Amino acid sequence: MSSYMAYVKVSIASPRTTKKIRKPKPWRHTEAISRQQLNTMREEFWDTAPHYGGRREIWDALRAAVDSDLNMAQTIIESAGIIVQNPDLTVCYDERGAKYELPKYVLSEPTNMISDNNS
Repeated sequence: MSSYMAYVKVSIASPRTTKKIRKPKPWRHTEAISRQQLNTMREEFWDTAPHYGGRREIWDALRAAVDSDLNMAQTIIESAGIIVQNPDLTVCYDERGAKYELPKYVLSEPTNMISDNNS
């Protein structure tokens, strides 16, 4: 029984050891893209990502975290029990070990964005 209690204590403490998340490093897309193109790519990713595995609620939490400021994102990640491998959220896991990979284009804007001022 004592080993069970030790396991429970470790399990309860583990969410507090979540890595501190940070913004991704600057990056360039292969071609300069507009905000509209970037938004389309992001929507396509979020619409299809759950079909490649993992749990829908974790994908939803990751999307909410990505769309939030860093403090709120940290809270969302910790509350959902997401295990952060890379502090920029490019690789995460859920408590069951499913892997969630987020491309840079959903996490931040490329340095070679085209201005949409032509509208």
